[in-house]
Amino acid sequence: MKILLAFLLRASTAAFVMLGTACAQVPAAAPAKPRIVIVATGGTIAGAGATSANSATYQAAKVPVDKLIAGIPELHDVAQVRGEQAFQIASESFTNEKLLQLGKRVSALAKDPAVDGIVVTHGTDTLEETSFFLNLVLRTDKPVVLVGSMRPGTAMSADGMLNLYNAVVVAGTPSARGKGVLVAMNDDILSGRDAAKRANIKTSAFASAWGPLGMVVEKKAYWFRAPVKRHTTGSEFDIDTLGALPEVHIVYGSGNLAPQMYDAAVAAGAKAIVHAGTGNGSVPNYAVDTLRKIRAGGVHIVRSSRIADGFVIRNSEQPDDQYDWVVAHDLNPQKAKILAALALARGMGSAEMQRIFWEY
Repeated sequence: MKILLAFLLRASTAAFVMLGTACAQVPAAAPAKPRIVIVATGGTIAGAGATSANSATYQAAKVPVDKLIAGIPELHDVAQVRGEQAFQIASESFTNEKLLQLGKRVSALAKDPAVDGIVVTHGTDTLEETSFFLNLVLRTDKPVVLVGSMRPGTAMSADGMLNLYNAVVVAGTPSARGKGVLVAMNDDILSGRDAAKRANIKTSAFASAWGPLGMVVEKKAYWFRAPVKRHTTGSEFDIDTLGALPEVHIVYGSGNLAPQMYDAAVAAGAKAIVHAGTGNGSVPNYAVDTLRKIRAGGVHIVRSSRIADGFVIRNSEQPDDQYDWVVAHDLNPQKAKILAALALARGMGSAEMQRIFWEY
């Protein structure tokens, strides 16, 4: 009996050892790839030139999103990708209506539990405006990444393929959550708040006065700073409740400025005018009375600067408190236009408008 019990014990032990060895040899399940939706709007990244030597002369918005995805099979190594064609336009043709339409679609995708991140392909001419708009109105912490290219896909040294690949990498990176809307261009990861196009013929066209948030190297995102201004889940603006954007016009400052341009903006229906002033948002002495009269008539005046870096100081150059004007802080004129329109849509007065320019 003892011999039988010993035999059974040894047999059971051997079976457990064999079972453990077999289990150890079963490969662990690969982590699920992030589910990314690419929303295409056109632009140079979907453009085509006559020859491979055409890097600056081409037709934008020609290649549909499915072909963009098919042209980069490596995308499927880093994510489960599908595409949607929202628009097929050059980005200088974006209107307020298209901004709202795009924002509402991205918001709906962000609410979908089957979507982990969103990439928006976009022409570079107004990419900075769209990225800032989405940064202000999307109530999600999921990564939303805008991407474009400076050369069409048909050109030698085209930048669109790698830019799009990097954008998908960032959109699928868990550490990108909560950082607001991002821009992936030329290996850099920029904040949608302050990314700006600073050259029109170089692949290094996009930059920020405050530097990139990080960069992408061989399908990995590296971070170096985080945004501190209010955005997305911390914003008081919400695309889902936004029906229209009031008209805001920009008047570009220069020597020998014609004050009649401000009057023309009012006649065209502007509810606010962004003065893209010289230097510190300076207003020439011969234009001050025109702007004061316009403000007295109910149209807001926002002093911005045509200078790429720096910011406009309140009550410097002009007594903003006395004139009831707003300063745009570090936002360039085109971004100031977006924020002013959202403030007006909420019915904000000048004091509240100034607050949001400090906070966003």
